Amino acid sequence: MGTALRIGALGLAAGAVVGCADGDAAASDGPTVVVTTSILGDIVGNVVAGAGVDVQVVMPPGADPHEFSPSTRQVEAMSEADLLVVNGADFEQGMQHVLDRIEEHGTRTFALADHVDLLPFGAEHRDEDEVEAHGHDHEDDPHVWTDPLRVAEAVPALVDAVREIEGVDVAAVEAAATSYVAALQQLDADIAATLAAIPEEDRVLVTNHEVFGYFADRYDLEVVGTVVPAGTTLAEPSSGAIEELAEVVEERGVRAVFAETTQSSRLAEALADSVGRDVEVVELYTESLGEPGSGAETYLDLMRTDAELVAGALAP
Repeated sequence: MGTALRIGALGLAAGAVVGCADGDAAASDGPTVVVTTSILGDIVGNVVAGAGVDVQVVMPPGADPHEFSPSTRQVEAMSEADLLVVNGADFEQGMQHVLDRIEEHGTRTFALADHVDLLPFGAEHRDEDEVEAHGHDHEDDPHVWTDPLRVAEAVPALVDAVREIEGVDVAAVEAAATSYVAALQQLDADIAATLAAIPEEDRVLVTNHEVFGYFADRYDLEVVGTVVPAGTTLAEPSSGAIEELAEVVEERGVRAVFAETTQSSRLAEALADSVGRDVEVVELYTESLGEPGSGAETYLDLMRTDAELVAGALAP
């Protein structure tokens, strides 16, 4: 198995061991699941809680999954895992060539996006320069975790993948998964209740990049524009695009621009400054868990915190 540096299991149920897939600690003797992102690591850790599985996470909190590149030891850990869990739908752009090579090597891989109903990116949010640079147009939106019911939809398939790992306590996995699906359903209800305070005319979002499509679809919000006109943070908007979006913000009476903790808020602030009135810039946790004390240490906490921040910015 790959090496793992033990860190605290951030809010996970007892029995799930979560670590970073790098470092000098001794290799695990039991089954090992390596996960690319911190958000997925938390989800997987809850599903296998109490099952004797060592869950190792490649990306640390705060990392941008679009550009993260793994170390040699992390690549080794992913290659030697009993199961590698990725987001899929071309989300882990900075390491996609590595993931492709690992899968070709024969490592069993589970992609969350393969087990949910995907939404397409809107054509108005695709950036032709980004398409030319990276050779794809992100037809499918990979940010599926912003809808907790889609995560719940993928849990049975994840359980099936884990069930095939030798040495796993299958009964414990099934019990933990059932409990976690109930928690996801409760999360969905809580988010809907939090966002209910936003009037219909104010249920519009301007975000840093195209990350909240599923969130908006689930909770009856409308994404009217993104600062970075693409589904990746690797693109860069022109000054003209910022000016055009500022006009949309002014016309629609948008009250806040939502930036991201994994990215500089410089462009969001430039957009807000371009509008002829006060527009708040609010940072959300989008593609990574937060540090301890952030209120976004787990996936469930992250989603509740984001919902509260959105409602706080848009509700009267």
